[in-house]
Amino acid sequence: MFIQLIRRFDGSSKEELVDYTGYSRSKVNRVIQSLLDKRIIVETGKSKNTGGRRAVIFSLNGQLGLVAGVYVGATSIDLVLTDLSGRWLARSSEVAFVKDGPYKTLDRISEIIGQMVSSNGYTNEDVIGMGIGVPGPVDFSLGSLISPTIMPGWDKFPVVPYIHQAFPKAYVVVDNDVNMMAVGELIKGVGKGVKNLIFAKIGTGIGAGIICEGKIYRGTYGCAGDIAHICVDKNGPICVCGNTGCLEALAGGPAIANQGVKAIQEGRQTVLSEYYKRNNGSLTSIDIGNAAREGDAVAIEIIRNSGRIIGEVIAGLVNFFNPGMIIIGGGVSKLGNLFLSSIRQSILKRSLPLATRDLSILFSDLGDDAGVIGAVSMAMDMMFAAYADAPLV
Repeated sequence: MFIQLIRRFDGSSKEELVDYTGYSRSKVNRVIQSLLDKRIIVETGKSKNTGGRRAVIFSLNGQLGLVAGVYVGATSIDLVLTDLSGRWLARSSEVAFVKDGPYKTLDRISEIIGQMVSSNGYTNEDVIGMGIGVPGPVDFSLGSLISPTIMPGWDKFPVVPYIHQAFPKAYVVVDNDVNMMAVGELIKGVGKGVKNLIFAKIGTGIGAGIICEGKIYRGTYGCAGDIAHICVDKNGPICVCGNTGCLEALAGGPAIANQGVKAIQEGRQTVLSEYYKRNNGSLTSIDIGNAAREGDAVAIEIIRNSGRIIGEVIAGLVNFFNPGMIIIGGGVSKLGNLFLSSIRQSILKRSLPLATRDLSILFSDLGDDAGVIGAVSMAMDMMFAAYADAPLV
């Protein structure tokens, strides 16, 4: 709790910790001294002069080590390196394909982090925490993926031991990518201060991260929020999971692009034909968004229909969970305000009035940074829990 408060407020005095926790001053003194002895916190200055004696401010010790945040998408990897105070030292992003398997992907991740570490004058042994978000169901207790539909070769792969070959001193936490993004939004995004929220990632895949009473909710085995395979049309297309009519198969990024291709093949008049020719016979969801901004009727129809389908599924979650905020993120969110308004209209239409009375439905304002921010935060939670022998977030 103490480390969590010091992290949240970027430095606290003993007096503030007494007020925040309700603990006695003697207990706060003991905990602060223990954290000082372990070098987890340091004195960083004095409080502002208010007429009395200025209090000592304690902050996290940024020199204790490094923390890496890794966000693995279906077609990209994003990484950030921070010191223990959370200050960013380096950021990297590149195209990569998770279907290439764990060896190639994790080797590249280790290589990039190693380069960032050395360029800042450190060694791999200085990395004491690492969070890795992956686009598939994760058994959180084991840190392994379980039957990920778009990640061949990753099932039960020992991610943590493999990473330890390059970073032997790191506390490594592996979780679903959407959970990482939800935590990122809670810590530094539009969800800051919201106790109950749902982060819906719409990209190549679809998923939801659930924040319940200020904490990530994973369910019994870690797969809570996997809305991609909720059936929305029993007569719909076959999904990668083998079932028919799943949300992801009808409204994920590839599905949106495929609807544009189908419209072209049916001979409908649309500017998407120009994008199709330009891309040598293919489309992306971004092409659909660009065409819609040009006023193309077919693209607008596709976006509205996809937003409606997604909104109907989220409406079920709203009725069940009653969150205070819905945050929409992921690559497909770049379709723009038409997409968001379609989702919002569908949610408001299908949800109970009481459940939506004060409900905010917003785009993420962190973009691609949400995942790495959440990954760093989760890694720090695990690391500090081990160091301080006390549960955190």
